[in-house]
Amino acid sequence: MVAAAQSQPPPAPQTAAALAAGGYVGSNVCKTCHADVWLNFYKNPHYKSIASGKEPPEHTGCEGCHGPGEKHVAAGGGKDTIPRAFSLMEPRRVLDTCLGCHARDFEKANIRRSEHTLNDIACTSCHSIHHSPVAKFLLAKKQNELCYSCHAPIRAQFEMPSKHRVNEGFVECSDCHNPHGSFAATWGMGQRGHMVDQALTNETPCLKCHVDKRGPFVYEHPSVRVEGCQACHRPHGSMNAKLLTRPVVFTLCLECHNGGGTGTRNKGVDIQTARHNLLDPKFQRCTTCHVRIHGSSNDQYFLR
Repeated sequence: MVAAAQSQPPPAPQTAAALAAGGYVGSNVCKTCHADVWLNFYKNPHYKSIASGKEPPEHTGCEGCHGPGEKHVAAGGGKDTIPRAFSLMEPRRVLDTCLGCHARDFEKANIRRSEHTLNDIACTSCHSIHHSPVAKFLLAKKQNELCYSCHAPIRAQFEMPSKHRVNEGFVECSDCHNPHGSFAATWGMGQRGHMVDQALTNETPCLKCHVDKRGPFVYEHPSVRVEGCQACHRPHGSMNAKLLTRPVVFTLCLECHNGGGTGTRNKGVDIQTARHNLLDPKFQRCTTCHVRIHGSSNDQYFLR
């Protein structure tokens, strides 16, 4: 089998006649004027279409994205003579062009229904194909600065006392979000706003790092599985410890466990008894006793 593979002739190079048949001139002609782009293009992931020597002209090099360049060369330049000049194209057309090659990427499988696409955010709004200043993904800026350019309120949240350390470089936005669109979730009533990505088995992305909260548990905290971590935590940043939505723990718990008896959610809490007198400060830190608040395999009240 190896000998047979070695005996196969290499792919035929693209001849001038084959290129001219479709109005293609080849990337070597483009570098005559666009030397600033060509100089570092060998570092670009798109260069592999040239390096392989196996792609047809319409999928090779500069013309793989911009279309046949015969008229552009004959006219001596000009954006109007390029079949696909991205700076003049509508966002939908830019997306269609990029998906000509990237449609098979699962990370982009839902991009047509993503919030970015629905708000006319094109691929070139975030990616700089020729002059990217970062090492990965051909981004137009450093990832967090790129996201902040539209999501300014999130920048402020990452400056709060309790926060995920995105500005410090320990975490990136794409660790939790899929900027190309995500699918429906099993938490949060089946909705997944803000293009939140998933962890294993379609779980909240928080479990990528906080693996001790994953379980499975014999006794699960319903809010964790049904509503997700955001029921109690603010994921970007908070003025409260542990990214909590409220400064005092028992006030957070009382949002659900709001009274005794069987008529309230989860049977409630006996607020004014010797067991749970919440006027007494020692009872105001629920997690002092309910230490396994995210789930337990031993006690239904999460005591251990």
